[in-house]
Amino acid sequence: MKVKLKKLNERAVIPAYGSPYSAGADLYNSQEEPVTLKSGESFLFHTGIAMEIPQGYVGLVYARSGLASKKGLAPANKVGVIDADYRGEIMVCLHNHSKSDQTVEPGERIAQIVIAPFLTADYEEVNELSDTLRGEGGFGSTGAK
Repeated sequence: MKVKLKKLNERAVIPAYGSPYSAGADLYNSQEEPVTLKSGESFLFHTGIAMEIPQGYVGLVYARSGLASKKGLAPANKVGVIDADYRGEIMVCLHNHSKSDQTVEPGERIAQIVIAPFLTADYEEVNELSDTLRGEGGFGSTGAK
């Protein structure tokens, strides 16, 4: 699949896959200077790229496991959604979940993007839903004895 992209500044890095079987391509920080996030703080990082995601697909922005586990930095909104009709800069709001200050360097990998197909639902209001064994059992109900 080809995804057209545009570099918006000279520091922008084209997303890259870490291995031949990676689902997510790394997104890079294109800020000019290092950014230090205090514990509990969030910052909106620029990637310096815009994409033309094909119709019927979505770009899902996830945490990088190494950054999240080693530095406690992960997207503030958990998963970013880049719609196919969006043409602006892809930005990532990282949140510092750790107890110490964390610095993100220019050019550092900050998140990963997965391009995935999706279905558009046609929502229909009804008076009743079909019965299932689970029924209205909520959080943790499938593991209850």
